[in-house]
Amino acid sequence: HDGIVALEKAKSSSPDVVFLDIGLPGMDGYQVARAIRAEAGLAQTMLVALTGYGTDEAKRKSAEAGFNHHLLKPVSLETVESLLLMDSSGSFEA
Repeated sequence: HDGIVALEKAKSSSPDVVFLDIGLPGMDGYQVARAIRAEAGLAQTMLVALTGYGTDEAKRKSAEAGFNHHLLKPVSLETVESLLLMDSSGSFEA
């Protein structure tokens, strides 16, 4: 629910995958993604924007911030499962 808390949790748990909303208070998802990418221990974490922001600009900003994928809400379970089975070098947009 909060970008600052999301970053703290990522730093403390070193997750393989982070599903992150863009519209977060405190730090938005783009800022959190950049901060995660700046952490040496989190460089290989797969970052997935899970958001209602679907414009071309939002997708471009996601890529620039370091997200691997940009998913629009609502996302099907099948899409999430496919993404988790895919290598992080897979397609950016689903």
